[in-house]
Amino acid sequence: MTGDRYTPTCVISGLGAWLPPRVVTNDELTAHLDTSDSWIRERTGIAARRRSAPGVSTGDLAVAAGELALKAAGGGPVDAVVLGTTTPDRLCPGTAPEVASRLGLTGAAAFDVSAVCTSFLYGLATAAGLIATGTAESVLLIGAETYSTILDPDDRTTSVIFGDGAGAMVLRAGRPMEPGAVGPVLLGSDGSQSDLIQIPAGGSRQRSTGAAAPRQDHYFRMNGSDTYRNAVLRTTAVAQAALERRGWSPDQVDRFAAHQANARIVDAVCDRLGIPPGEQRLSNIERVGNTAAASVPLLLAESVVEGRLRPGDRTLLAAFGGGLTWGATTVLWPDVPALTG
Repeated sequence: MTGDRYTPTCVISGLGAWLPPRVVTNDELTAHLDTSDSWIRERTGIAARRRSAPGVSTGDLAVAAGELALKAAGGGPVDAVVLGTTTPDRLCPGTAPEVASRLGLTGAAAFDVSAVCTSFLYGLATAAGLIATGTAESVLLIGAETYSTILDPDDRTTSVIFGDGAGAMVLRAGRPMEPGAVGPVLLGSDGSQSDLIQIPAGGSRQRSTGAAAPRQDHYFRMNGSDTYRNAVLRTTAVAQAALERRGWSPDQVDRFAAHQANARIVDAVCDRLGIPPGEQRLSNIERVGNTAAASVPLLLAESVVEGRLRPGDRTLLAAFGGGLTWGATTVLWPDVPALTG
């Protein structure tokens, strides 16, 4: 950097979050599943989750959250819309262009990012690249999911965990050292373990065989024990690396916004990092469950609205998902508004 010349950095300027109104409690699920409220709470930390009404798609949730984020950021157009999701409205085309159009952003670049529960962090890295290269001055980044559409209602290992929802963030070009500037986003993957989290049917691999797939193969499935082990290992490592790149030690972290996969996973990661129990560990999983790509922006927006995330907080973000994929970054939290619905 020389004088006023610098590489633009993406800076957070507004947040929005939207949840479907229908609340599904543990008791409602235990009415037809071989499980109990205590079993679900002890193993996941979840008491309830949201489910979309029939006919409500991921794109609908993304539009709702995007509108709130744009309003929080002061309105106006953006140059690009990036949508992280595991549950697009259709296999083809991507959902983001239609979301952009419905938000009045026709003409803006718009595309989906698919990294399962790490999609928002992958999208954040993408938005940072668009801004750093001058391709965009501002980006609307959304994480949205309707996991209820891909869950086997009879599978207690997955149907009790996931919920529907959307979170969004508006990013603008700014200076690297100002509050809200996103630090380096560190990402990783291990495709050799892609079978741990998957929907076996519906893609070209299954369709190319010409054989019909069993009913169960059209639903989301997860190897719980191996996923848990990898989630703790990978999230801890990438979070530590992000802190080192920023020059922060774990005891300097004021708030940790981890993907709300499972309360036991988040607690294990925090314990390994040395982040103590209490207000440093931001959480909403008890009320909304695991919302996959929507998890991190939902948590951030709600935490701002509730006063749990405040200007000046040294904030660590991290996520782990199918692929396998993982990512983390840091932010000195800015004084920006958030709206929830």
